[in-house]
Amino acid sequence: MNRITRSYSFPLPIRLLLLTLAVAVLPLLPGCGRGQEEESTLRIGVALYTQDDTFIATIAQELERMAQEEEAEGEIKINLSIADGRSNQTTQLDQVDQFISRGCDVMCVNIVDRTAAAVLIDKAEEADIPLIFFNRQPVLEDIQRWEKTYYVGARAEEGGVLQGQIVVDAWLSNPDLDRNGDGVLQYVMLEGEPGHQDAMLRTEYAVKTLTQAGIEVEKLVSGTANWKRGQAMTKTLQWLDEFGDGIEVVFANNDDMALGAIDAFLETGRSLPLVVGVDATTPALEAVADGTLYGTVHNDAGGISRAMLDLILALTSGEDPAQRVELEEEHYIWLPYQQVTGSNLEDFYPGA
Repeated sequence: MNRITRSYSFPLPIRLLLLTLAVAVLPLLPGCGRGQEEESTLRIGVALYTQDDTFIATIAQELERMAQEEEAEGEIKINLSIADGRSNQTTQLDQVDQFISRGCDVMCVNIVDRTAAAVLIDKAEEADIPLIFFNRQPVLEDIQRWEKTYYVGARAEEGGVLQGQIVVDAWLSNPDLDRNGDGVLQYVMLEGEPGHQDAMLRTEYAVKTLTQAGIEVEKLVSGTANWKRGQAMTKTLQWLDEFGDGIEVVFANNDDMALGAIDAFLETGRSLPLVVGVDATTPALEAVADGTLYGTVHNDAGGISRAMLDLILALTSGEDPAQRVELEEEHYIWLPYQQVTGSNLEDFYPGA
């Protein structure tokens, strides 16, 4: 039986979801310890930057589901311990230390602060525990510090390009999006964390895609909302006071922030502009279905989880990882992004 342990506090919606999935919440990180477990048990420690992030929560749930399926289909037992860093790098470092002391075979880290990657890698190397970073990408120099360090995720610049292309296609096909008729696309940008690579690259390449298509743009304002829906709503309410209906497009580095912007427009009773996000979370796909979110970019949570588990199984069985997963530069597994709009929503949200 797959045993899943956690060390975080959940907001109510996540608690209800996990209760639905019948996932037990047990004491702090006991899962990697051998205790009475059989020697054949595979012990995986998973450190999340925060569980209070819809996309990250989805990756964790997918990894749990796939581990359970792997157990059911084979003879291996999988002990999965998931810790919530609560956006605090010191907390996450402590959790990694516990994974190491409790004998985890592999650690998967969604790092809080990528500048701390070298510290985590040195800890993993000293303990000779393979380390897989996911979704939040450390710099190349850190990844190359040790041969058993890997990264699984999507290329952030690709996500920005696809998000920008959604807006290009809509702008060129629908003159009504130019609310003031000046031929210039006026936009606001909701950014993730300051200094976060995905936030910077998604922002840069989304706008660059518009200008390369020959569209004249004007940034009204940009601001950080730390990937959070509530912060994005607050920020957008402030912008609405200043710009009102002058906002023609809302770019958001992720779906939670895009939904927060939509909340602000709906609360004030203003007509929605074109709003685009990134990740294709279930709430975002629902918003595409109801027409409030124009589009998003699918970030493959299931693919990330599957690639991590396949890599883990290869590393712990003595198999050459390159025989099981597609590695680039010996350290990277890249997943593709895909555009999602109303025209192809059923491909990602059956029954829409």
